[in-house]
Amino acid sequence: MKQCFFCSQNVKEIDYKNIEMIRRFVSSQAKIIDPRHTGVCAKHQRKLSHAIKRARVIGLLPFVRQ
Repeated sequence: MKQCFFCSQNVKEIDYKNIEMIRRFVSSQAKIIDPRHTGVCAKHQRKLSHAIKRARVIGLLPFVRQ
């Protein structure tokens, strides 16, 4: 079982403006990667998906592959 990235780095909040960190959890087709592959715990997966969706609405991340 993989260790949660955010738990191991002791990250409290996932910032939607930190695109470099969020891109690690988005596939090349701009889909959110399954937590079974990334090893993210349920608590942080919810925060991560919310941050990704916020970044998409603002225009920092694409909704689909270009």
